[in-house]
Amino acid sequence: MREINASLITETVSRLCIDANLHLPCGMRECIVSCIDKEESPLGKSVLGDIVSNLDCADELSVPICQDTGMAVIFAEVGQDCHIVGGAFEDAVNAGVADGYVKGRLRLSIVSDPFLDRKNTNNNTPAVIHTKIVPGDKISLMVAPKGFGSENMSRLKMFTPSATREDIIGFVTETVSLAGSNPCPPIVVGVGIGGDFEYSAYLAKKALCRDLAIRNPDPEYAKMEQEMLSEINKLGIGSQGFGGTVTALYVNIEKSATHIAGLPVAVNIGCHVTRHAHAVI
Repeated sequence: MREINASLITETVSRLCIDANLHLPCGMRECIVSCIDKEESPLGKSVLGDIVSNLDCADELSVPICQDTGMAVIFAEVGQDCHIVGGAFEDAVNAGVADGYVKGRLRLSIVSDPFLDRKNTNNNTPAVIHTKIVPGDKISLMVAPKGFGSENMSRLKMFTPSATREDIIGFVTETVSLAGSNPCPPIVVGVGIGGDFEYSAYLAKKALCRDLAIRNPDPEYAKMEQEMLSEINKLGIGSQGFGGTVTALYVNIEKSATHIAGLPVAVNIGCHVTRHAHAVI
């Protein structure tokens, strides 16, 4: 049994919160740059160029890529052969979020009550924490700050098993169409298929954290990812809504087993600064 001190969890989460808000995941900048050549609209090319300049300035000046530094979402895989000492796991994670957001001078956007008393917590906690127990003696931490310009455009639909491939692709495309320029395109689209009501949404959010260079391991779902991307880019929304042939950078699908009577499909949209940072302790 390996012991891991809660203070190490706090330190790691703090660092990841800052890193994720200052630097895009590997390959994202290059993907946006490559889209400049694919974009057919001169205005769209110019906007994409401005986006790349913003990324480079943020990196050079060590300031957040976007003013909305998001709600902290943490995907944690905790090895069953490790023992956390010196504090509770979730307390350690939230302490890390508070430290990272305050020390990193990141925008504090979380209110303690969603409806009755929307008072700011002043440290961006509590975080949304998804914990999974896995084999081993390590802890994997993925910190994914989620801005709400894109989060607000997300949707979920409880299809019946009679839904067709075209129905699902159509729903995803419709979701992006309804979102328009609101999620700051070019966007990343996470799609969760299966599970139940809440698990399909979890899958869609988790899909946003998959490396953009990795397609779904199932060839049919990988094909659907490309079909969805193609249909979305036919919408003509373009970067920041100015029109063009590049509305989405990529689409990731995650799927899970589901009930014989259902077919949940969730769509979680990420803006062009779909952020996440990962570490293993």
